[in-house]
Amino acid sequence: MTQSGVRENESRQGVRREPDPGGTPSARGGTPGGEGPRRRPRRLLRWSAAVLAVLILGTAGAGYLYYRHLNGNIKKDALNLGDHKVAAPTPNAAGQTPLNILLIGSDARDSKENQKLGGARETFGAAPLADVQMLLHLSADRTNMSVISMPRDTLVKIPKCTDPDDGDVYPESQGRRMTNQSLGHGGPGCTVATWQELTGIHIDHFIMVDFAGVVAMADAVGGVPVCVDANIHSRTSDGKGSGLKLEKGTSYIQGEQALQWLRTRYGFEDGSDLARAKAQHMYMNAMVRRLRENATLSSPNKLRRLAEEATRALTVDPGLDTVKKLYDLSDELRKVEPARITMTTMPNRYVGARVEPTEDAEQLFRLVRDDIALDGKDKDRKKAEEKVSADPAAADDEIPVQVRNGTRTDTRAAARGRASTVAGLLTEQGFAQAVADTTGSWSEERTVVRYPSADLEGDAQRVAKALGIPLSSVKRSTGVSGVTLVVGADWREGADYKAPKRDDRTPKSADALNGADDKACMHVNPNFTW
Repeated sequence: MTQSGVRENESRQGVRREPDPGGTPSARGGTPGGEGPRRRPRRLLRWSAAVLAVLILGTAGAGYLYYRHLNGNIKKDALNLGDHKVAAPTPNAAGQTPLNILLIGSDARDSKENQKLGGARETFGAAPLADVQMLLHLSADRTNMSVISMPRDTLVKIPKCTDPDDGDVYPESQGRRMTNQSLGHGGPGCTVATWQELTGIHIDHFIMVDFAGVVAMADAVGGVPVCVDANIHSRTSDGKGSGLKLEKGTSYIQGEQALQWLRTRYGFEDGSDLARAKAQHMYMNAMVRRLRENATLSSPNKLRRLAEEATRALTVDPGLDTVKKLYDLSDELRKVEPARITMTTMPNRYVGARVEPTEDAEQLFRLVRDDIALDGKDKDRKKAEEKVSADPAAADDEIPVQVRNGTRTDTRAAARGRASTVAGLLTEQGFAQAVADTTGSWSEERTVVRYPSADLEGDAQRVAKALGIPLSSVKRSTGVSGVTLVVGADWREGADYKAPKRDDRTPKSADALNGADDKACMHVNPNFTW
């Protein structure tokens, strides 16, 4: 149907205001127009399709999840194509670790359907761009989830990457390049490597989806509620824009209309990619709430079709390359209530027509690295970390302590002799069994004391107290065999430890949106109302 046909159809039937119980697709539009010369067109929240695929596969039931051919639908690629690997976080007291998944949307026009939906014939056959990138962080205790969107035109260093298919080596970028170009340097594994280089966050998996998957899965859900504060039509006088046309208030959108919402820039707020990311966050939150409200889909045919479409839409790393693995992931994701989901955009500032991360961005990355909830609701955990152990400590001279030098950072070599120096400080205070461990290489932002079991908690806290280390830096860990002090980058010199003050609040510039906020409404630019 042509775009004029869509407008004519809308004028006859209007936009659907209530969900369709039967899941009938809404009126389909033609190929949406471009999104402007400065910020490239055709951007959409393909990552929402990834989350939708994971969640719905989890509700589909064994009768559909274990069709053997579904595994064959899923495309696979290497996880990390860079040389620098970020160590996985240390497990918590319960042996749990956080889960970090990079959600990628490729603008590849690699099929007739994707070409039709994406348009822009001049890009057919070109190297794909990772134009949607969002990091999903699931906390170690599975109580909360955080999402960070990175604008596609963020200037970053793209690391050296090696294409796993043909062995081609893409050298590290000279100067900073737009982050979306990383996908063309060997595949999604290079986008993962770029994120890890920038953020220092260990990434466990990636999920990449395409245009067609968004439309099919949005249809299967039967409509997602979105809100605008005025009538909107995303169309300029010269034909640019997504074509989205909605009345003021809440509408249930699906199919290509959902795709239009996710791609809209012209018409939302200031017309920037940041406004589009905000609309995408609203859609994803509403989608998750709707999926939880309708935990089971009633139509077997719909479930079968959805499982087919979801698996065909995905490219994943080997750790998620079967329906069973996706189902297990969906189980983990469903543990988080919407009220504990926080959507953010990486704080940034303009550099000409592009953007770069700010100091607030590093603050946001640190919170994720430290597994600190972005909604600020893990105060009980913090209080527990400061609680004095009921386990009595042994005498100082009976406590074996290993001291490691973890002062190395990405930009600085380890400070020489710190393990021996700090072990000597402990010996002077009566810890006769304190020894320096020089058998490995470690890196730790903050000085930490780790212990393997509850019967050593008191001993670990006693070591910390002797050196002025706060109890919040005493951690139970399955990665050590006894009380282990790692001297961090915050204690590179001197005999007195001073714990740095930290602000663990999510920066306001991250524009956080709570997953339970069903009142959020996009502001419509007056130039695009009707």
